Amino acid sequence: MSNDIIHAITRLFWAVDHHDWDALPKVLGKEVLLDYGEPATLTPTDIVSMWQPLFTALDAHQHLVGNHLVTASGNAATVTASFIATHQYAGETWTLGGDYEFRLLNDAGWRITAMTMTPVWQTGPADLIQRATGN
Repeated sequence: MSNDIIHAITRLFWAVDHHDWDALPKVLGKEVLLDYGEPATLTPTDIVSMWQPLFTALDAHQHLVGNHLVTASGNAATVTASFIATHQYAGETWTLGGDYEFRLLNDAGWRITAMTMTPVWQTGPADLIQRATGN
């Protein structure tokens, strides 16, 4: 069971990093509490609409997630994991590291229903994505 749960999280970041916007909703619940500092409950369509222009504006990006700690009970699971996210644009690199907490439900497969990102460290210009998107 833990492998299926971790696989859902891996597929999320694989879809983002490979711009597979059709695959991304397949690992998300009907609604997702997304918290990158300002919590918001969004649909998978909302998330794709928000992330697609951000990540396609960059020259390259990669999200690596590991050290998964899985707690599962019945059809619900919580995962805490460490991450490193690297973003490149116009010859500059912004790298961010920290932890994620995911909540998942098994609804015809494990689907992410909440993601909270806690940054721990960073290097490079934190406004790199804003500059890439012109915002």
